Amino acid sequence: MLAYLVLADRRVPRARLAALLFADADDPLGALRWTLAQLRRALGVPGVLEGDPLEFGRPGGAEVDVLDLLSGAADPELARGELLEGIEAGVNEVFDAWLLVERRRLAGVCEGVLRDGALAALAAGRPLDGAALAARGLAVSPFDESVHELLVRCLAAGGEFGAARHHATECEVLFRRELGRPPDARVRHAAEPFVSDGRTSAVGDAAVARGQLDAGLAALAAGAAEPGVECLRMACAEARASGDRSLLARALAGLGAALVHAVRGRDEEGVAVLVEALAITDETGDRAVATTVCRELGYVDVQAGRGASAGRWLQRANGLAATDEERSAVLGVRGMALTDRAHYPTAIGLLRESVALAERGGNARQAAWSLALLGRAFVLRGDTREACEMLDRSLELVVRTGWVALQPLPESLRAEIAIREGDTARAKVLVDHAFSLGCRLGDPCWEAFAARATGLLHAASGDHEAALEWLRDAARRAGRVADPYLWVRAYCLDALADVAITASEDDAADAVEELGRIAAHADMREFVVRAALHRARLGDCAGVEPARLLAETIDSPLLLAEIAAVE
Repeated sequence: MLAYLVLADRRVPRARLAALLFADADDPLGALRWTLAQLRRALGVPGVLEGDPLEFGRPGGAEVDVLDLLSGAADPELARGELLEGIEAGVNEVFDAWLLVERRRLAGVCEGVLRDGALAALAAGRPLDGAALAARGLAVSPFDESVHELLVRCLAAGGEFGAARHHATECEVLFRRELGRPPDARVRHAAEPFVSDGRTSAVGDAAVARGQLDAGLAALAAGAAEPGVECLRMACAEARASGDRSLLARALAGLGAALVHAVRGRDEEGVAVLVEALAITDETGDRAVATTVCRELGYVDVQAGRGASAGRWLQRANGLAATDEERSAVLGVRGMALTDRAHYPTAIGLLRESVALAERGGNARQAAWSLALLGRAFVLRGDTREACEMLDRSLELVVRTGWVALQPLPESLRAEIAIREGDTARAKVLVDHAFSLGCRLGDPCWEAFAARATGLLHAASGDHEAALEWLRDAARRAGRVADPYLWVRAYCLDALADVAITASEDDAADAVEELGRIAAHADMREFVVRAALHRARLGDCAGVEPARLLAETIDSPLLLAEIAAVE
């Protein structure tokens, strides 16, 4: 009862709590009153848990581990065990369904806290302390390649190259035995000597470093990822050898961002570089670089589904941002993060502000990006008119600036609206172009978005066979790289589950199970609800009541209509 009340994000009516925990009692409300009295006595705090509805008001000075874990300054020592460890499920199906979701969610939070602690130790010159924290993280997520890579990287940075290579080998054995495939090559690559700036013979020329930094950034802007990264590696090497710490921080920030955005599958290397840059800004006081680094670290965590960790980085970036350009970029990522977790009103407000600041500063690309994300939020809520306006504005800016690298996102989302409106001809033109462009760009997210929309287009015409082929392909593409954007994979799995259930396909349950696991672990609230609805269509209704309660906290007319249809 205490765990449920502590983790509830709204006040809980007594009747609801009694039905949840004491449905089999002769007098559920009487059982609730007795248990509340025992709980108050155990807590020893006068006046707590009184009234109706019930709310856990945290007493002054009280330590509550889960609340501290979810706070903005979480201590790795709190990341231990699972929620209500040692307590076996079995109260009833509804409570068990709630407990499973919450255990998965808090396991994801623990993983993020331990990872952040390991990265901080690595940046502070204590790589073996970081290795210990990463090892604890593997106890939470034994098949997370990013955590294996981080552990190997920490061991290598501490000079323990033999141990690093040994763990990389053990990881490969584990993955082949349990998953039937090897881990990504980046795990073994991390066992090599830890250098962020390549294998150049740097002489310490600061002018050369600045020139390579400018050249690298220009190459990246032109779409030449690999040459740009190599220039930035050389810039880091020269800046490090020159002893100019401020220049080194700028070069590391540029390289880290390039590894995150321009080279798929290199997020963890990029994070290690960014964390080193941030540690240097603590010495130099370079606010602008620190802002960029914190935003990029938040972006990586958003894509990996580490919402609490992303929130900590983005809160820090928001406090550092001083210019319209900086604030617009940070607000865009914050809006993206909140949309992923279905906090739609707040996300929409932040994204609108991001667009306004970008337009005021003449930053058309940032405006286009934030408008596309704003359109996504409206699509998810079912606000067709608003979604069309935002996505059309985004596409106008994409065409005007020639930023084709973003184009598949607003095109795919605009196609989804056309499908809902029955305009299949327009939808086909949009998805065909989006998919073709996404493939040319080699971006798994854009490929997956377009493949998903193509699947929905076939489903709308009644061709379930073709729809399933496209939707399965969309889910595969979304998880193709070692560092996927988890929300996109969940988005594809949701559509696949829906059509597979309609078509009575054998793999429907597998899609639902993976969707539910990802959604709970990453605290993607709407997908937690949708997974429960899919399970109900498959005959398992235990999760519907917790899902309905969660849906009440999500401002989405589309979702509420789907909940009502199930009831």
